[in-house]
Amino acid sequence: MNYLYEVPGWNGWVILLIVTFTLIAFNEFGRTTKWGGILLFIIVPIILTIFVWPKTAAPGNEYGTGTWFNWVKTYSALAGVIGFMAIRYIPYLAKRKWALVFPAAILAINILEACIRDFQVYSYGLWNGGYVDNLWTISGPWNIMNGIAGILNILTICGWLGIIISKSNSKDMIWPDMIWAWIIAYDLWNFAYTYNCISDHSFYCGVALLLSCTIPAFFIVKGAWLQHRASTLALWIMFVMTVPQFADKIAPVPTTHNPKAFFIVSLIALLANFSLFVYQMIRIKKNKLNPFKDEIFAETKTYQSILAENV
Repeated sequence: MNYLYEVPGWNGWVILLIVTFTLIAFNEFGRTTKWGGILLFIIVPIILTIFVWPKTAAPGNEYGTGTWFNWVKTYSALAGVIGFMAIRYIPYLAKRKWALVFPAAILAINILEACIRDFQVYSYGLWNGGYVDNLWTISGPWNIMNGIAGILNILTICGWLGIIISKSNSKDMIWPDMIWAWIIAYDLWNFAYTYNCISDHSFYCGVALLLSCTIPAFFIVKGAWLQHRASTLALWIMFVMTVPQFADKIAPVPTTHNPKAFFIVSLIALLANFSLFVYQMIRIKKNKLNPFKDEIFAETKTYQSILAENV
């Protein structure tokens, strides 16, 4: 890890674990109780929007939280969470195929936003590194590579018409066709995006944040990765908008600023997403599937086990 980050001893790892499991805990609170979700993702953001964020995320502030991207990302993440809550708790919506397009659409939009940012960082021409909106970044071929990886990740989103609501008390939004291969490909792409574009914050918004949604997806509620992702992302961005100095002054863990590290991280993301894209195309052609209507992995053991646990 020292190749990627300048971790300041064991305390850096402890803080990483605290951030990860705090996000998981709050995600569980919002997931398992309807009023917990309403409190965390509707009431609290309204209060913060009116009384806190105009100061802590003002345009041009020294921590870079006042950019259009941060504001858009905050509300798009919250829109995703609230939209998923509507699908989970309003039976009418869960039974309508048109409503199930929303999870795939909001996911694709969020990925596309990040791809645009990667391409934008490349356009800055900061070949030796520099500061943009008070955040250090470096331009290079990795931005193009990872932007392409993100587009491939969008193209491999599949099976959204097969989304169901679990029979558990928490009424989780289960997406059986979003199997582990897509999740890992997404994680690699998203980590590369944070490493490229939010470099010195990526120890938290990359490593910790991705762990906080991937761990629940594999060990708490399988098939609910997107629900976990939206909630933990919204929680993290709300925290960053409220305490913008956290990653810069309170518990900083900068990257090594090594161009080779940027290249390798983005190359791995590109290869993973290209491999997934090719694999899905082979399955679609072999089984004569329509990727806009059919579920690509319906006959796999992973899909069947997720379905069996939630119906």
